[in-house]
Amino acid sequence: MIIIRYLTIFGRYMQLMGRTFSVPERMRMFFKSYVKEMAQLGVNSIGIVLLISFFIGAVICIQMKLNIQSPWMPRWVSGYTTREILLLEFSSSIMCLILAGKVGSNIASELGTMRVTQQIDALDIMGVNSASYLILPKIMGMLTIMPFLVIFSSATGILGAYATAYVGHVLPPDDLTLGLQHSFKSWFVWMSIIKSEFFAFIISSVPAFCGYTVEGGSVNVGKSSTDAVVSSSVLILFSDVFLTQLLS
Repeated sequence: MIIIRYLTIFGRYMQLMGRTFSVPERMRMFFKSYVKEMAQLGVNSIGIVLLISFFIGAVICIQMKLNIQSPWMPRWVSGYTTREILLLEFSSSIMCLILAGKVGSNIASELGTMRVTQQIDALDIMGVNSASYLILPKIMGMLTIMPFLVIFSSATGILGAYATAYVGHVLPPDDLTLGLQHSFKSWFVWMSIIKSEFFAFIISSVPAFCGYTVEGGSVNVGKSSTDAVVSSSVLILFSDVFLTQLLS
């Protein structure tokens, strides 16, 4: 039964998370790994986040101007809709889907390689809580850096919109500024950050589970990496529905 299979996987996932969220045995080692993972998973992703956000902001602004703007609407409506799309969905949900492919595959392949080369077994034999030692710094690092990535993404998306206004002459910059400022709700920024924290946990914990529990050889490491990206993406989309309804 497929339901039993998924319930079994979920039970193994919860058991692994129970082992992961335990007090680190050596705080100095944990803090060192935490800073390393925060840099490797988060800081190294800033480049792709800024690049994609810039062009997506520009494209959204152009599409809003060409397909929504009309003589019957105020001229600032393009800037207003661009801001709402960036804050409510792109900077949290879509950006996390992109990071699920980059960060998720990285985590799953790293832990999967350690599993098939018996490095994790060696840690267990030495009496080290391998789940907490390897996975907890990754989860905490992603949870810490994700709000900054969301803010950078939103700001860069707005810069992309201004680039279309100044360089492409799609709409006057004053109208864009008026739309960006119209009826601004600071709660939308907090909602985007809160959603991204849930997604950050999914991005880090689900691939960690896929890599940590891999069985077999190197071929299965690649399969676990693919499963991690697919599972993370589906869970992000699934949870986005409920979080949006809950926080709106």
